[in-house]
Amino acid sequence: MTGDEPVNEIFMKAMCFACHTIPGIQGAVGVVGPKLVEKTNAPQRLKDPAYKGKATTVREYIMESILTPSMYVVKPFPDNIMPKDFGKKLNAAALNKIINYLSQLEEGKAPPKIE
Repeated sequence: MTGDEPVNEIFMKAMCFACHTIPGIQGAVGVVGPKLVEKTNAPQRLKDPAYKGKATTVREYIMESILTPSMYVVKPFPDNIMPKDFGKKLNAAALNKIINYLSQLEEGKAPPKIE
């Protein structure tokens, strides 16, 4: 991946859709991991007393969740299902597109335009 691809292609190539539901991404209806509406989820998770990560913003939380997924595991999902090698598989441009998209996803609202 170069990061030049549209974000939906990045989600497909990285296989995110296999485990996650991602609104606005065709075929992304996985239930092995949490639904990725991070504009809604991330602020709540950052306030969770069980959260021990270092993120303080939605963008940082998404980055941390991708690069070090065991830092905070959303209940009731099991740990060690999310691959831990996305730091090697995704370059900065691809990671940035994923973070930009997920940080705009809000429960009950229309998803952002695919870029």
